[in-house]
Amino acid sequence: MADFRLEAEIRTEFGKGSARRTRRAGRVPAVLYGHGQDVVHLSLPAREFAAALRNGGTNALLTVVLDGKEQLALTKAVQRDPIKRVHEHVDLVIVRRGEKVTVDVPVVVVGETGPDTLVSIELNTVSVQVAATSIPESIEVDVEGRGVGEGFTAGDLTLPKGATLLTDADALVVNLMAAPTAEALEAELEEAEAEAGIEREESAAADEGAGQGDVVPEPQDQGSGESIESTENS
Repeated sequence: MADFRLEAEIRTEFGKGSARRTRRAGRVPAVLYGHGQDVVHLSLPAREFAAALRNGGTNALLTVVLDGKEQLALTKAVQRDPIKRVHEHVDLVIVRRGEKVTVDVPVVVVGETGPDTLVSIELNTVSVQVAATSIPESIEVDVEGRGVGEGFTAGDLTLPKGATLLTDADALVVNLMAAPTAEALEAELEEAEAEAGIEREESAAADEGAGQGDVVPEPQDQGSGESIESTENS
């Protein structure tokens, strides 16, 4: 597992105004704590921190460089603006090389199932205890060729060497079900609409067909406006 190096700066001002100024400067307010050390208020480069999470996942191992000293850390909590999608604040916990930590690791499904099989992910993450320097970005579940009725429990997962599963081994992680037919989907939609009090309108074709028995005559050419009788008498 690669770690990401971030140059941190000490924060001496606090409050919402200070935090906004920090973010405008392209940095993320953060705190660093753990192993009995006092809480350190600092800031991280926003772009590099976002890249670490993007490339290493939420459990990315960070090397925080502060005043020339390096400290390994994991992201404990992240506050993110739901609209602007920027990181507003970060909690970092200190870790040591070789020590084990408890983390939630994302589950990723790979492979193609058998025909008419639908994959249902029952658990998005599983909890494991693993060395801080060996945290996997994800745990894969290979469904290649698997069919309806099969499934994978937490105990079926392949963990990194030295990792211990903390999630209940019998917990269902991935379930393979029969894919619904078009008729079943339509029936489910109609039921949902009925429960919501939605009445379906008649189809446009039915509406158009309702008046097809009435025939509107085409207008006749009036010519010069003289009748046949007047022409013959002329």
